[in-house]
Amino acid sequence: MSTPGPIHPQLAQGDYPFTSLEARSRELCPPGVDPIYFSIGDPREETPDFIRQALRDAVPVVSSYPTVVGEPALRRACAGWVERRFGVKLDPDREILPVNGTKEAVFSLAFSVLPPGSSKRTVVIPTPAYPVYAAGARFAGGEIHEVPLTSADGWRFDPSHVPDAVWEKTALLWLNVPHNPTGAMLDDGAYERTLALARKFGFWVAADEAYSEVFFDKRPRSALEFGTDNVLALHTLSKRSAMTGYRSGFMAGDPRLIEALRRFRPNLGVATPEFVQQAAIVAWNDDAHAAKQRERYAAKRELLRPYFARRGWEIEASEATFYLWMKVPGGDDVAFVDRLMRVGVVPLPGRLLGAAGAGYLRWALVPTLDRCREALSRLDTVPDPVTR
Repeated sequence: MSTPGPIHPQLAQGDYPFTSLEARSRELCPPGVDPIYFSIGDPREETPDFIRQALRDAVPVVSSYPTVVGEPALRRACAGWVERRFGVKLDPDREILPVNGTKEAVFSLAFSVLPPGSSKRTVVIPTPAYPVYAAGARFAGGEIHEVPLTSADGWRFDPSHVPDAVWEKTALLWLNVPHNPTGAMLDDGAYERTLALARKFGFWVAADEAYSEVFFDKRPRSALEFGTDNVLALHTLSKRSAMTGYRSGFMAGDPRLIEALRRFRPNLGVATPEFVQQAAIVAWNDDAHAAKQRERYAAKRELLRPYFARRGWEIEASEATFYLWMKVPGGDDVAFVDRLMRVGVVPLPGRLLGAAGAGYLRWALVPTLDRCREALSRLDTVPDPVTR
């Protein structure tokens, strides 16, 4: 019997960070104590009933394959929301493409924009970052150029920190605003400088805007507001509408890339089931429930921030998203999380999202308000580390 060929080398790089963290929590959380997870951005509130009802009403007797490009009504609903939210008018047929949740789109995008033999095979990733940006680039054979974000810069991306020699080789830049994990935003000047570079050097800007509807004081802008040339924005119902399990989002922007992705995606899959699309249509067409969801996140934010202040746990950035980016007393984020796991509270060590995140924790405000209160009671039993 002949030996099979080698498995892709990226599959030998270790577990996905969240998988490793969950395994560690099972090891350290006390028996009989139900862990309270602040580690994964998965809202625990109920999906609004009118969305669930739309899905129930749309379940067919016979279910057929959905199309690749999704229902026209869904694309129109996405375009309508973009126009209401950002003031940008898009063509639903040429500038919008539904996806099975933006994670799938994030992973697969590099395969479309890194052509074999091209000299432009660099993917620029500000870090710490959502790990799927790098995973997709590596599987597609890209070269990653990380741009460490820093506390001194407010955890904001500055395109001037990337040399022109890198931009010349760049195929794709990931721009995540509001930023996961730090909650930082960008000002208009940073958007304008970044997109000017994209148009000068000829690379795509993938604007992951999954948290654009989770804000408190200042409404985040979209890269689409600065023109669609060279821009692909990604949006999802997961955070806005508490619909993580529905796997429904969309990509929008430059019609040249949308057309290329329409040709690519039949090899990858199709749109979400049509009954899920019907739920997505009513979700994108309604803004009131998103405002109520923001209020829930705000209430949890206002519960945890004063508690952290009393403990001397410093919060940085955290302008938007449902994350709190906390500087760790003593600096060892992994050891600190280990201590919290022993009372059944599980945030995310920052280094799991990149070396630049070491020394910080990401708290996802996704447990219910009552569970957040329970978590604070547990944290009261954890002494602060001795520091010098």
